[in-house]
Amino acid sequence: MDGLDDGPWRVGVLFSNTGFMAVIERTQIQGTLAAIEEINAAGGVAGRPLQPVIYDPASEPANFARCARRMMVEDQVRSIFGCYTSSSRKAVLPVVERLNGLLWYPTVYEGFEFSPNVVYTGASPNQTCVVLCQYLMPRFGPRFFFVGSDYVYPRETNRIMRELIGANGGTVVGERYLPLWAPRRDFRAAMAEIRAAQPDVIFSTVVGESTTYLYQSYADLGMDPKVMPIASITTTEAEIAAMGHDVGEGHFTAAPYFASVDNPRNAEFVRRLQARYGSDVSLNMCFEAAYFQVHVFARALAEANTTDTDLLRPFVMRTEIEAPQGRIAVNPLTGHTDLWARIGRCNRRGQFDLVMQSTRALRADPYLVGTGRTFGECVA
Repeated sequence: MDGLDDGPWRVGVLFSNTGFMAVIERTQIQGTLAAIEEINAAGGVAGRPLQPVIYDPASEPANFARCARRMMVEDQVRSIFGCYTSSSRKAVLPVVERLNGLLWYPTVYEGFEFSPNVVYTGASPNQTCVVLCQYLMPRFGPRFFFVGSDYVYPRETNRIMRELIGANGGTVVGERYLPLWAPRRDFRAAMAEIRAAQPDVIFSTVVGESTTYLYQSYADLGMDPKVMPIASITTTEAEIAAMGHDVGEGHFTAAPYFASVDNPRNAEFVRRLQARYGSDVSLNMCFEAAYFQVHVFARALAEANTTDTDLLRPFVMRTEIEAPQGRIAVNPLTGHTDLWARIGRCNRRGQFDLVMQSTRALRADPYLVGTGRTFGECVA
């Protein structure tokens, strides 16, 4: 058992450093390794350092599954910090379930999933979709156009948004999906179709490198975010930097964390990480979740003194920490994390001005059992 050993604690790091998802997954690598460095600099856990075992699955779901199996079988890793897309998570899920590992998943997703072998530290639909829908409709109008990448997360998220919009008297005037590797010209054609439909809001579930093409095509056609903004739960400071700050200006994102969050802990976090990686480091919701989940792991590991999933998981399920976004907790009822809800509007500096935020962390509700209560917990 780990508790009887005196070697390093081996953990997996499984995010894409290459391929079409690298623009955002590199920030998750940075967040993970920054937390590991901090923990090791403070003496590790029980006097033993964390040792990352890192593979690059190159944005391909099948590679995620192969790498996860190699980590667990050959490298004897029990906990894996990894995955951005739902396709990659679903590829890894059978591996960690069969081999009884623990996947730490730090990405906003479509909800409606539970596994005792996953700790979901990204936002659930009630922490993003619900507040975004209810913020935008009275301010811009009830007509939405959906545009997304063509895989499980966009289609399932749009199913949720369609129900929310319809329940509040709105309509979806169009829906378009493009391949994850679609070229920029395809987004120009999609944006022309969207402009012709004249929605009040464009809801984007486009991810990765394609995000830049979507927003740049919007700008190329001279559309105005004051009238018809793009709203997203995946567009972060990283994608804004890639597309150009002027291109992103005026558009909305719902997320638990933005680098502009105003609290003392985040101010210190930003200062420390900019000193480590440079002033242009992209601190965003994916970086922050990848960062804080390692600290949750370390807190639980210090109590369990083993990486054995069956022994570690009960300690994880009751862990609360002060994260840069505010105080968060892993919810033992769902295996998801109680997170803050915020809506930001991108400014000319490539950062987000907060236009709404919750007064505390919202209880994770991945199956949308209690959606009617969520908006009332937020303040403009």
